[in-house]
Amino acid sequence: MAAQTPKRMKAIQLVEFDSPYEVREVDIPTNLDPSDLLIKVAAASYCHSDAMVQSGMFSAPLPLTAGHEGSGTVVAVGAKAAKKFQIGDRVMCGLPQHPCDNCDECSGPESQQQYCTNLEYGFLGLNTNGCFAEFVKCDSRFTAKLPDKVSLLSAAPLACAGRTAWRAVLKTQLKPGEWVCFIGSGGGLGHLGVQFAKALGLRVIGVDATDKGLEVSRKHGADPVVDIRGGNIDVVRKVQTATGGKGAHATICLSDHKDASAIACALTRMHGTMIQIALTEIVAIPMKELIFRDIRVIGSNASGVKETEAMLATVATHGVAVTTVPFEGLHEIGQLCELFHSGSLGGRALIVIDQEQIDLQEKNLE
Repeated sequence: MAAQTPKRMKAIQLVEFDSPYEVREVDIPTNLDPSDLLIKVAAASYCHSDAMVQSGMFSAPLPLTAGHEGSGTVVAVGAKAAKKFQIGDRVMCGLPQHPCDNCDECSGPESQQQYCTNLEYGFLGLNTNGCFAEFVKCDSRFTAKLPDKVSLLSAAPLACAGRTAWRAVLKTQLKPGEWVCFIGSGGGLGHLGVQFAKALGLRVIGVDATDKGLEVSRKHGADPVVDIRGGNIDVVRKVQTATGGKGAHATICLSDHKDASAIACALTRMHGTMIQIALTEIVAIPMKELIFRDIRVIGSNASGVKETEAMLATVATHGVAVTTVPFEGLHEIGQLCELFHSGSLGGRALIVIDQEQIDLQEKNLE
């Protein structure tokens, strides 16, 4: 099934590593596999992983349409995808493309299929064409319908940042009333993680290194909020004071600073858990934390399908706010990247690609 679409579109493409993006005219994808959807993109946001792709770290094939966080409206549906989706559905795009259905990750719990090591086409925007375009083809098996209360602007960052922060909170396996600490609580993932944790009844400590980050952490419910610029000893003292001298039951490390993982472990109580989701080449943790204090370190990536659906329900029910810094039009990618790399970004930078979709949703919610 397909709505009428043009044959060509504009897209932000990476043509050469360590070089600025180019806005180019390319063909709209028409070769939908049975499980595929064609999405008319409303908004797409920029992530730290996109900067890593741009630097050449993932050895992506070029030219590549950038962006892996996107939302929009379904305009074409593959035969298998039609069992769940129809034209006109508002969706948040899935990242993995075409799992093998045979490996241990695929044949195990559905929530692990995002770890498939034999993806036919890889991941949107990382090694297959992504969401910084007027249209994008994505796999329906990882794509999620949006609840009425979740806006297209909010949904774009949730596609990766939200999925990652949500799964990290779930991986702590904490009970309501227990303490979780976020290192980098005021950032693009952190402000979502804080709200997710509060929605699940956890007590939240926010740790950040900027005035803006500390302000955002307080705004979304972290209490106490600790300025890491006071020094490691001061941070540990304040966290222990807040938690009766024991430290957090679990700490989630969102910062890629070289010392962040070690600090995260130091803020975690004996036998507690540190969840590492910051993308650092080496995770450096002192031996005493692992052995003498029995801190368990777990890595985590983005949520699977069922986890994603639970996340979106939580966003809708609890009014989780996604802080976005929107730019109007694909041609604004240069300004977006400049702000992103300045270190002064106060939210998730995104490009509004189709304002008409945004306006239509707002009208329907009135």
